[in-house]
Amino acid sequence: MVDTEDNRKNANSPGPPPEEEVLDLKPEEEQVFLEVLLSGDKLRVRELIEELHPADAADMLEHLSPDDRAMVVNILRDNFDPDLLAELDETVRDHVVDVLGLEDLAAVIVELDSDDALEVLEELDEGEQKQVLDAIPAGDRTLIEEGLSYPEDSAGRLMQREVVTVPTFWNVGQTIDFLRHKTETEKAVMPGVFYDIFVVDPTHRPVGSIPLSRLLTTDRPVPVTDLMDAEMKVLPVSVDQEDVAFVFRQRDLVSAPVVDDGGRLIGIITIDDVVDVIHEEHEEDIMLLGGVKEDDLYEASLYTMRARFSWLVVNLATAILASVVIGLFDATLQQMVALAILMPIVASMGGNAGTQTLTVAVRALAMKELTPANASRVIGKELLVGCFNGILFAVLIGGVAWGWFGDPTLGVVIGLAMVVNMIVAGLAGTTIPLALDRFGIDPAVASGVFLTTITDVVGFFVFLGLAGLIMF
Repeated sequence: MVDTEDNRKNANSPGPPPEEEVLDLKPEEEQVFLEVLLSGDKLRVRELIEELHPADAADMLEHLSPDDRAMVVNILRDNFDPDLLAELDETVRDHVVDVLGLEDLAAVIVELDSDDALEVLEELDEGEQKQVLDAIPAGDRTLIEEGLSYPEDSAGRLMQREVVTVPTFWNVGQTIDFLRHKTETEKAVMPGVFYDIFVVDPTHRPVGSIPLSRLLTTDRPVPVTDLMDAEMKVLPVSVDQEDVAFVFRQRDLVSAPVVDDGGRLIGIITIDDVVDVIHEEHEEDIMLLGGVKEDDLYEASLYTMRARFSWLVVNLATAILASVVIGLFDATLQQMVALAILMPIVASMGGNAGTQTLTVAVRALAMKELTPANASRVIGKELLVGCFNGILFAVLIGGVAWGWFGDPTLGVVIGLAMVVNMIVAGLAGTTIPLALDRFGIDPAVASGVFLTTITDVVGFFVFLGLAGLIMF
């Protein structure tokens, strides 16, 4: 190893820094920034923002109140960092765009990579999009308009148009010279950061890819066709971004070419955008499992109330259904108060067991690990797990009920109800997301409320029904 100054520093390093030091934006720095902002020192506000990485500056803006955020945007207006806009949460970005105005937004859009520009523009309504696009140079406008024509959340929306291509008849030396001595026109379409070079045929169809590391360690006379990977993964422009993320994870890709319906290379997707997609899809699933359509942390209270109200209405309807089932056995409950005391245990255990199964099933569907080919095996396994756990907990709760109320028959009733509900929970936890997925509905959206309804209704019905048959 070469003994460099950096190596010597690393060798003398006491080890990794504490976890809190890894974060560039610290709470005390946010407090200092807020104090400077309130003092009215605009020059210092600008300096503090410019010292931050765009992602940290975006975090700073997100943590401010709308009024303070507008004040900062107006201070930065003359030299607004385009990368800061790309890093913002969608809701906060909408507010920043409103403050900037469409004219200044157009100037910022031009400085962004094509994929980031598209991400910002697609959030605007049609009229605002047209206004901004009319203010953008024709070349950039054409690329962005074409990107907007692709389906939402597709590879066409995710890709960047700047991509490095070379013809099949070049060699390594010609390729390196091209990268080093590109013309001003070529600079306009050259990506700022790239990992692979794509070899294209005369019809601009990709025939292979070359990692930069391999290119730079190969002799100049070697033809690019001898160096390229012909078995590269090519993505159709209309493929869903979730499938793009799956391919990147499966193949350990850093970048991948995107082709149109004719097979011609039109763009490239890189790992940094795929990381954002993975985070976005994960966040969406977590929100939907909680009955929330999207992250509403930065939304106004009235909007958040309206967004959550509809799902709470569905939950109210399912709760009423469970209460109706209980009402069918009101005479049985009046005869024995112990039933009312123990009844929630059966429903709660079924609900928790079903949620465990449901979580695994939804995740497996998202990762494409649960398919029609292995669905019956997975369902069978969950039925066995529910049966075994049901028997074990039947013994436990049966003993508790017997000791608590001094009635062995009550222990038998709640034990049998526990077994049935745990088996039903395992079955529902796998079949509900599979059924929703088959009908083209996101399993994360409605699985939870269906599962809770089933385990509550079955739990109450079986427990009270067995009690009515056996004990009275």
